[in-house]
Amino acid sequence: MKKTLLTHPVKALALALGLFSSAVFAADAPLKVGTTAAFAIPLEAAVAEAGKQGLKVELVEFTDWIAPNVSLAAGDIDVNYFQHIPFLENAKAAAGFDLVPYASGIINNVGLYSKKYKSFNDLPQGASVAIANDPINSGRGLQLLAKAGLITLKPGVGYKATEEDIVANPKKIKILQVEAVQLVRAYDDADLVQGYPAYIRLSKTFDAESALLFDGLDHPEYVIQFVIQPKSKTDPRVTKFVDIYQHSPVVRAALDKSLGKLYQVGWEDKK
Repeated sequence: MKKTLLTHPVKALALALGLFSSAVFAADAPLKVGTTAAFAIPLEAAVAEAGKQGLKVELVEFTDWIAPNVSLAAGDIDVNYFQHIPFLENAKAAAGFDLVPYASGIINNVGLYSKKYKSFNDLPQGASVAIANDPINSGRGLQLLAKAGLITLKPGVGYKATEEDIVANPKKIKILQVEAVQLVRAYDDADLVQGYPAYIRLSKTFDAESALLFDGLDHPEYVIQFVIQPKSKTDPRVTKFVDIYQHSPVVRAALDKSLGKLYQVGWEDKK
């Protein structure tokens, strides 16, 4: 398996080398799959399994949540796997990307963690709460706080919730917005933190299963998607790779080892 680590898109290089794909897919060309660290381990298992079945796949790992869509839109990669539909729709609205979800992957259970307190009732007045700072994941954090009974949101705002949509905050919690991948570092300082188990496991700083509350398939909009350019809907390489990811026992074992019980499958044949 070839694995590439990129910190920014390589559009200029791709242009120079003539790597932009056409509507005709070369069966012997490697499928380039972009992702981030949180999803890399199970994808590595899928890449290895694909290789055994004659499908060449190159995994391209990005270090932020912006570059995977820029790179996909530029044609540097063929598919990415790191985002749910609300994040994709926000990115499309902001940058005008012509990208579409192709197939469902897993949903990572996101939780509320506290180093200092064992229950929400124990949180003091004016407690500090760290949530993600991007428009979509901050909405998910606010939904979690509402599920915990710490705040009340305007009816119907869903994942688009902002702090302006808070209509009740009985403990007068102070919300701090932090880059999602840095929330693990806020665990020591804030009273309560929105946490992503995949990043918590990677950091090895505290128990990813110790959340006071998790979300899950009660919010199916947060299922991670395989995302492509529209022209790739008929690319047989994408179809085969997604089928391997969804149905290979080897990949399922890698998911279990990487994420434990803190994920659920989002495709129709979930068990």
